[in-house]
Amino acid sequence: MDFKSLLIGLGIGLVISLIVYIWQRIGRSDSEKKSKTEIARLKNMLADRMDIESEGLKKIKAENDELKKANENLRITNAALSQKPGRAEVQRLQIYQQAVDRLVINSPGFGAAWQSALKESEEEFAKTYTGTQAFWKKILPGKTNAKLISSSDVVDEQD
Repeated sequence: MDFKSLLIGLGIGLVISLIVYIWQRIGRSDSEKKSKTEIARLKNMLADRMDIESEGLKKIKAENDELKKANENLRITNAALSQKPGRAEVQRLQIYQQAVDRLVINSPGFGAAWQSALKESEEEFAKTYTGTQAFWKKILPGKTNAKLISSSDVVDEQD
């Protein structure tokens, strides 16, 4: 009997351990399925986020490249405009204007004389483009400092 009860006890223990093993296996299978589902969801979220960030990064890089090109074009345009004819004269006129403004402020007698000379020069300049003075300037040459060639010099050169 002793051996029989030992076998019965062993059989009952094996059945209980088999039931516990199956139950654990089923529980582990459910948690593994949940874990796999969660891991797959997290992987999808990570992939989506990486795609969004990479697209954003590509857009930022493209915008940066466009801005660099625009900056270079503006730099070239600015350099070209500063080399245009007349640009140096405009800068020189601005320098002269600042110098005149300083003289008017610092010299008490200069201001009135300067204003009257400036007004006369403006009126004379305006007359050269309107009226008879413009007509006469076109017909008659202005005064020059060039020396006239005598006719005897011309005859000598022809011989």
